[in-house]
Amino acid sequence: MTRHTYDMGIIGNCGYLAHVDMSARIRWLCMPRFDSSFVFGDLLDAEKGGELCASGVDVTSTTQEYVWNTNVLQTTVTTRHGTFRVTDCAPRFEQYGRVYRPLMLIRKLERIANTPRIKIVCRPRGDYGALDPQVAPQSNHVRYQIGSDVVRLNTDIPTSYIVDERSFVLGETSYIILTWNVRLEAALATTAEDFIQRTCDYWQRWVRGCAIGRFYQRDVIRSALVLKLHQYEDTGAIIASATTSLPEAPGTGRTWDYRYCWLRDAHFCLTAFNRLGQFEEMQRFAKFIENIAAAGPGDRYPPVVGIEGSLALPERIVPLSGYDGNGPVRVGNAAYEQVQNDIYGQVIYALLQLYVDERFPREPRAASRHLIASLLGIIDRCLDDPDASLWEFREIERRHVYTALSHWVGAKSAQKIARTVGDEPLRRAATRLVVRAEARVEACYDEQQGAYMQEPGSPYHDASTLQLITLGYLDPRSERAARQLEAIEKHLLTRGGLIYRYTHPDDFGMQTTGFLVCSFWYVEALAAMGRLEPALKELELLRGYANHLGLFSEDVEPDTQSQWGNFPQAYSHVGLINAVLRISSKIEYPEFY
Repeated sequence: MTRHTYDMGIIGNCGYLAHVDMSARIRWLCMPRFDSSFVFGDLLDAEKGGELCASGVDVTSTTQEYVWNTNVLQTTVTTRHGTFRVTDCAPRFEQYGRVYRPLMLIRKLERIANTPRIKIVCRPRGDYGALDPQVAPQSNHVRYQIGSDVVRLNTDIPTSYIVDERSFVLGETSYIILTWNVRLEAALATTAEDFIQRTCDYWQRWVRGCAIGRFYQRDVIRSALVLKLHQYEDTGAIIASATTSLPEAPGTGRTWDYRYCWLRDAHFCLTAFNRLGQFEEMQRFAKFIENIAAAGPGDRYPPVVGIEGSLALPERIVPLSGYDGNGPVRVGNAAYEQVQNDIYGQVIYALLQLYVDERFPREPRAASRHLIASLLGIIDRCLDDPDASLWEFREIERRHVYTALSHWVGAKSAQKIARTVGDEPLRRAATRLVVRAEARVEACYDEQQGAYMQEPGSPYHDASTLQLITLGYLDPRSERAARQLEAIEKHLLTRGGLIYRYTHPDDFGMQTTGFLVCSFWYVEALAAMGRLEPALKELELLRGYANHLGLFSEDVEPDTQSQWGNFPQAYSHVGLINAVLRISSKIEYPEFY
């Protein structure tokens, strides 16, 4: 069987994000926001999706790489007639004391050798492929009217070549600047060159500002850049992925829209940003989470929210063929309607940063005390209730051990917050919940198995129990921690170092892929327990599942080592960052590692 890999890179500016494949084709781009309809969506439907490409004629080979320490992507295409390079840039740089991030995509096309022939194709679409544009060629740009929106392709290439999709010889360097609902008022070539250079400078400065040691430095830098691109800067929300409906495995119906923000992920993302020394991103995300929690109904919150803060994400199926024919294609996510009680403890744990990190101002601490008490009250009411938990089962509710662990983590965090602000009633309430939550976790312990199971009395093992070790519920030096890890290795560890989430059937049948973030949790657990040699071996195996640019998907199929699921997956890159930094905190390595 052949290995399936997403041979694409991404560019973005924290306002939009685009996927570029190795033939210099934009296969996915949503505007004006991550969760908007696609403008180019060939990734999900070759006929209805549209595309923007600069394809070579008689291509013999292609390569792709990022400009060093940036999110600016270069694709080099070799044809029988010559070689050319496409540089793709989503402008982002500081200007007038603010970060400038226009809804603009820049493509620089330069001849490298001989006389390559290329063809420019621009077929934007609206309303998930339902709207074809009205095309109006102008003197130096092509105007595409899509409903009430306008896409402009500004270029120094003859517009007739683009409208007629006619191939031509690329001689001198040419430029394309795609804009959304605005005109390009400046000179094309000088604007493109200036914006590309300033964007490269911005990203390289940003990387220099990250606290990243030499240990697996290149991997962490790329993961940090990926995570940064998934933050919607306007509100601070971090999306799980910029794509929808890329299947977790072929033919399974496991196709989900991940262009939203999961409250559960708050702790993991904030931990990654904190370890990277990126305070601004951490502050934005913490404020977003705090605002969502404060604006909620007070009795229950959705586990997933819109990037602008909406609490409802109605799910619908759109008439597209799907990735490689794998449907359905979903827009929205019905998980917002689910009961996922673990989120309340995770939100408190995330907000703990506001209190223990002295870089945060003290005013928000006082303002959020009522919020912490309110979240504790919700935990008190739902602590014994079944839920869908982190795996978001659609037809199954259980008293999950992970939910109980999250209650425990939230209550322990509230204890620390209460001590910090001197709130004795809050401390007493949190202490009572710590005891109750611990009892719920212990109810999931199976003496015969010598391990914590998915729920009380369950025969099923669950990868989330790795966090009993990484979140400090179990002493990593204890016998119970050792036996828990042994149980995971025996029942959920598969070939190639991959970890299944679970092995029992769910709403869609059996799991056939390993969930990458679980595998990174495994690395963290090994490191926490001092098992550094197997942790390093496991990390090396996982690195091999990235694509040619170091980008990770959501899932990997063990037999073929194929990438599946939405791509790239922010959670997977968060997992790598936290795993590497956990190991590096435990070891000393040579100066010339």
